[in-house]
Amino acid sequence: MSVLVYIESENGNFKKAALEVASYASALANQTNSALTAVVFNAEDCSILAKYGVDQILNVQTTQDFNAEVYADVIKQAVEKEHSKLVVLSSSADSKYLAPMLCVGLKAGYLPNVVSLPSSTIPFQVKRSVFTNKAFEMTEITTEVKIIGLSNNAFGLVEKSASASVEVFEPIFKTSKITVKGIDRATDKVSIADADIVVSAGRGLKGPENWNLIENLAEVLGAATACSKPVSDLGWRPHSEHVGQTGKPVASNLYIAIGISGAIQHLAGVNSSKIKVVINTDPEAPFFKAADYGIVGDAFDVVPKLTEKLKAFKAQNL
Repeated sequence: MSVLVYIESENGNFKKAALEVASYASALANQTNSALTAVVFNAEDCSILAKYGVDQILNVQTTQDFNAEVYADVIKQAVEKEHSKLVVLSSSADSKYLAPMLCVGLKAGYLPNVVSLPSSTIPFQVKRSVFTNKAFEMTEITTEVKIIGLSNNAFGLVEKSASASVEVFEPIFKTSKITVKGIDRATDKVSIADADIVVSAGRGLKGPENWNLIENLAEVLGAATACSKPVSDLGWRPHSEHVGQTGKPVASNLYIAIGISGAIQHLAGVNSSKIKVVINTDPEAPFFKAADYGIVGDAFDVVPKLTEKLKAFKAQNL
């Protein structure tokens, strides 16, 4: 028996979130005294997975673009091949698309938003976030095959050397009537999904022409840039940067909100971030109640000074 993990790649490369899922699956395999098998698609170099406890890699080479139904069926074939009883997925949009189909195919129970290893394996109980990250619950999976969806940034990267033998896996590709494609593409900037730090802004920036303030701060911090829903609706920033309950969820180590009042839908989508910093001119802005640190001030005054201070600090510590 083995634990099986689906590790996503983009343009043949693994991102931080994929390695975090591998780290979690490795710890789960150790906890259950199981081997760890990874399924990857079109990965150019799988050797890095050996650093994160992967024992065996099933490398699928295909010209098939991501399709939830097709990929779920391939993972199902891998699970059956390895006789796996535990399957680990990420919380990416692609994995969330294919998870329900994989559940049906394997007659498995699925728990998304998992934040830690099982507290017990008999019965199998795991902790996960619920109510848009406002609470946690312990949930038991009773099916023979169990599928876990790991929350982003919930476990971190944990290195553990393993052999990571590579096998070319040649599944039977089914014909799908459903087309679901991932829309995130690699750029020269840090993506929201992989970022340890996210710098986000709202209508307090007054217009797209002022976004250099956000981009400059993000560059110094090595952060991803994001925005509130009204900003993307106005066309100031692309919809791919919209974070919140109706946009991309954020689970970064540091989330900096600039000129965002903090509507409940926005807070629900960023509440998993470990430290939240708010910069706003309105001391009564709702976001201050959820913030760990707050600055009451004008972003056009505070942000440039903060950026310069950070640049000076980095220069002194190089």
